[in-house]
Amino acid sequence: MARDDVVNLSRRRFLQAGLAAGAGLTLGVYVPRLGAEALSGLRSPGTAARGPETFAPNAFVRIDPDDTVTVIAKHLEMGQGTYTGLATLIAEELDAAWEQVRVEGAPANVNLYNNLLWGKLQGTGGSTAIANAYTQMRRAGAAAREMLVEAAAREWNVSPATIRVRDGVVRHAPSGREARFGALVERAAEQEVPVEPFLKDPEEFRLIGTHLPRKDGKEKTDGSALYTQDVRLEGMLTAVVARPPRFGARPRAFDASEARRIEGVTDVVRIPTGVAVLGKDFWSASRGRDALVVEWDESGAETRGSDELMRHYKELAKGPGAVARADGDAEAGLAGAAKTVEAELEFPYLAHAAMEPLNCVVRLANGGCEIWNGEQFQTPDQNAVAALLGLEPDQVKINMLYAGGSFGRRANPHSDYVVEAASIAKAIDGRAPVKMLWTREDDMRAGYYRPMYFHRLRGGLDAEGNPVAWQHRIVGQSIMTGTLMEANAVKEGVDNTSVEGAANMPYAVPNVGVDLHSPKVGVPVQWWRSVGSTHTAFAVETFIDELAEAAGRDPVEFRRGLLKNHPRRLGVLELAAEKAGWGDSLPAGRGRGIAVHESFNSFVAEVAEVTVRDDDSFSVDRVVIAVDCGVAVNPDMIKAQMEGG
Repeated sequence: MARDDVVNLSRRRFLQAGLAAGAGLTLGVYVPRLGAEALSGLRSPGTAARGPETFAPNAFVRIDPDDTVTVIAKHLEMGQGTYTGLATLIAEELDAAWEQVRVEGAPANVNLYNNLLWGKLQGTGGSTAIANAYTQMRRAGAAAREMLVEAAAREWNVSPATIRVRDGVVRHAPSGREARFGALVERAAEQEVPVEPFLKDPEEFRLIGTHLPRKDGKEKTDGSALYTQDVRLEGMLTAVVARPPRFGARPRAFDASEARRIEGVTDVVRIPTGVAVLGKDFWSASRGRDALVVEWDESGAETRGSDELMRHYKELAKGPGAVARADGDAEAGLAGAAKTVEAELEFPYLAHAAMEPLNCVVRLANGGCEIWNGEQFQTPDQNAVAALLGLEPDQVKINMLYAGGSFGRRANPHSDYVVEAASIAKAIDGRAPVKMLWTREDDMRAGYYRPMYFHRLRGGLDAEGNPVAWQHRIVGQSIMTGTLMEANAVKEGVDNTSVEGAANMPYAVPNVGVDLHSPKVGVPVQWWRSVGSTHTAFAVETFIDELAEAAGRDPVEFRRGLLKNHPRRLGVLELAAEKAGWGDSLPAGRGRGIAVHESFNSFVAEVAEVTVRDDDSFSVDRVVIAVDCGVAVNPDMIKAQMEGG
């Protein structure tokens, strides 16, 4: 893009659609069994790296003559620490100094940057960023290191086996010669890319598992981090949308005469989701929206409120739903139990409410479309915008910027807000770039939400207090029905995201039944951080406490006896109880509670110490958390995740 495309030139680098051309070593790494096909457009394995222009932007790591190591991150940084984690993986195997490493977002290109756990789809979510890229990024760093070593060996006419790399310096101890990465990039670019680069033994790790400072921390502190809100393009207009008062309503007619009188308002256009008002700045567009008069067609709108919907859910829960799990005979087990326990739980709709409300910049030019966005779902968004505009997906260029949180909202299965921005640009015939902004009020009122759920649980105990039956019924909208994931996620009426955490309930009970009702409701819903576990974890863990109390058993002891076949759950349970001093006496009015759960292959147990006062008010005084998430690439990121909830 031209220099005059961005007013704030100090941040221009973040807006580049591809990687910078110029001298340097840029690598795409052949990764057998780990997405090799995604890099086939780069070059065949074992061929020489003839120059950086050959590889940009199809790469994970770039080393420039000034000694800067740039990690190209295929996953969105939205506060969770992904940039830091991905950079750590490459820097570890590259043996770079942490200070010389920077990170930039990869462009949308599913052939190069797909999520290896999602198949042919580029995107961030489901706690997969580090998991899918762990070996891939390490191989990228290891291959770069081997090429630098080979370059130095040829330069110095020594054996590569006699060369060591540490903190961005390549050294040949016998001769005392050394060189920094930047001095070797030209010769390194001539080397063949290793097909199977050597990876370190975990015992050799110097960066993975340590408390490295975040790579985005300085930018976010000094204000130089670039978010969608910061993008300024020549001639850009700002757009806000008048949205319907009910979900599913559509504009029938509108009067824009007063809106057009507002200084700075340039356009008022109808789009599928409402009526967009465009102006020279947010203030003029917002005032124009306030002056707009819209008549809404509510014939297809959802008219039921939460209370009415919950009553409907409870009626549905009186009968069986689609079977998600059936071990033994739960109904017979309940009928023969010495004691039964029942519980009902209600979970409301939840907005994502990220710190940064939704926004997106779209420019239509030169027969294509360019987008700037805190981009979480590249492939679906690219395809949806292409379909809207009659383009091929590769004609839609997406620049991934930082996002101020998301919790899943920016990975909308219908690409709602990105398509909305593109629809506005299309409605004005692409004559100007458009920055579409949602206000905080839009963000809370206009959807999408974590669904509302109703849970009914019944459990049975034998005469010795052992659980013999567990029946769990869930009622709530499906988030996968009607999306591109439906074919894999919805089987025989069961949306697996609705029952995850319940259908795989780990406690050893001989008779278990889990079923699901997925009513059709006009409220737009989608995944929300941790997806099914947002409601099932609480339901399962509170109910196991109810059973423990009915059995007269200690909650930890009760769980321990039921988790013998789940060593990782049992491990965090025991550790949390030990560190919390479970069983130690507490002052009057103070108690402890415990829960253990697995989500996305991370196992967590928490003990909370709570004080309850005579007026029924309470305070959480202390929380002890045990986490088993496998390799902790950066313990600080995990701590932040746990402390942030």
